Amino acid sequence: MILLKNISKTFGNQKILDNISLEISKGDFISIVGPSGAGKTTLINIIGTIENFDYGKNSEFKIDGIDICSLKENTISKFRNRNIGFVFQFHQLLPELNCEENILLPIRIGKKNIDDYKKKLESISKSLKIYEILNKKPDFISGGEKQRVSFARAMITNPKIILADEPTGNLDSINSRKIIELLKKVNIEYGVTVIYVTHNKEFASIARTSFTIKDGKCIKTR
Repeated sequence: MILLKNISKTFGNQKILDNISLEISKGDFISIVGPSGAGKTTLINIIGTIENFDYGKNSEFKIDGIDICSLKENTISKFRNRNIGFVFQFHQLLPELNCEENILLPIRIGKKNIDDYKKKLESISKSLKIYEILNKKPDFISGGEKQRVSFARAMITNPKIILADEPTGNLDSINSRKIIELLKKVNIEYGVTVIYVTHNKEFASIARTSFTIKDGKCIKTR
């Protein structure tokens, strides 16, 4: 489903990712670990098509057989909106919008009919136990609820892939475990390919496959 071949990324004189090759199958549940500054977020952003890499003649990046490198920027944006959901360390909810409006934001950005997603919204919000707070704004809900709202936003477009960058980094241990379990639930129940970054070895071990990024290399460790 996701193919990265000979991918590098350089910032200034520092090579963050060094000739990485990675193949991820549909429905995989994957964790990525590594020290701070190793390039975990950079790799997630490249997979999510929101950051470019140092393109070389032997480089290759495909999702579902589609050559991402050959697409124009506006086509990549549409592809991203349809196929990839994001969960960040900080929920990135807009404070002026209520939870329902935040969840439906990708639908508006994609210029789709909101009414077509109302049933999906109800189903996801009930599953994530946030149905009762849909009319509240982010400032009036807990940290765990905010992260679940961000999950619903990531799921609303029926993405094939969810990328989670340190989704537990801003939460206590109880809510952190709940978030990892939500990732697992989404993977199992919806068949979504899930890739998440974590510093926590215990949480990393919950994934079926784990990769470690160190010294620019991405190594399969389990």
